[in-house]
Amino acid sequence: MFYDPSDFPFTQTLEANWQIIRDELNQLREKDFIPWPEKYLYGKGWDTFGFYAFGLKVTGNCKLCPETTKLLAQVPDLVSAGFSSLAPGTHITPHTGYPDGVLRCHLGLVVPDKCAIRVGDETRTWSEGCCLVFDDTVEHEAWNSSEQTRVVLLLDFKAPPGLLPETEMPPKLEQEKPGFFGFLKNLSQGKNKR
Repeated sequence: MFYDPSDFPFTQTLEANWQIIRDELNQLREKDFIPWPEKYLYGKGWDTFGFYAFGLKVTGNCKLCPETTKLLAQVPDLVSAGFSSLAPGTHITPHTGYPDGVLRCHLGLVVPDKCAIRVGDETRTWSEGCCLVFDDTVEHEAWNSSEQTRVVLLLDFKAPPGLLPETEMPPKLEQEKPGFFGFLKNLSQGKNKR
């Protein structure tokens, strides 16, 4: 399920400053990115550069992109944020996120043709400088069928009260996904660099 980005005022700030964010992205090196840990979803070609992981700041990365970090600080109830890079030919298979009362926002930064995301029964494409907001607990998938890398600024934020149906985090989720949660904990402490 997609939402109207204009319902969330911070998206206008991100869109107005998208070129500043992209300039900082362009200063990063390939080795600054790390593979998303759930490789069963994509095999290879999905890399990330994290700023925040479950509310914990990735200090070293934030120092590399100070203007992006300042803009992210203006997002109410920010939970996670980072650059999400899909290499040519990468397909993230259908999956659902974790039920934690958040919405996901993608700000298009580098968007070649033949890239798209499906959420539920609706497929959309990214546009450079524009946000998409969606509920990632609805089945979704993304692909890059182009010959260039696609990059978005991905962020999760707590949904305003009453917007999402009430869900309860499974009590043993952390034990069921130790690799994923361990990865995020280590990332926030700067331990997952290549």
